[in-house]
Amino acid sequence: MKTRIMVFGTFDIIHAGHEDLFRQARALASDPLLVVSVARDIVVQRIKGQAPRNNEELRVKNISEHSLVDEAVLGNSMGYTEHIKKAVPDIIALGYDQIGEFVEHLEKDLEAAGLKTSIVRLKAFAPERYKTSKLVQ
Repeated sequence: MKTRIMVFGTFDIIHAGHEDLFRQARALASDPLLVVSVARDIVVQRIKGQAPRNNEELRVKNISEHSLVDEAVLGNSMGYTEHIKKAVPDIIALGYDQIGEFVEHLEKDLEAAGLKTSIVRLKAFAPERYKTSKLVQ
């Protein structure tokens, strides 16, 4: 049985930093199935203070076509536990720069949802170079 690993992000443009995130996440298990949760446009606007360059449909389509990704799903517009419960991940792999209320309450919220999901923090990959906000300037 495959180990379901879930990562989260905007993925406005897919770059080497994202690909490293996918590789690191996949390396967490010998039999990985990588589920990528793509943030909704409204959530990106709320968190980053601006809309993504590409809409959520295009971003999830691009992610779903990536060779390192097994499944791509759209996140929730409000909250996050419902789509995590549907994906039933064994592991959630957080990017080095993911912070905020979602991350702070994740362990408690997963437990309340009845999930026995492990949480792992992944390492940065040349963040001074591969960060979407820097690449699109």
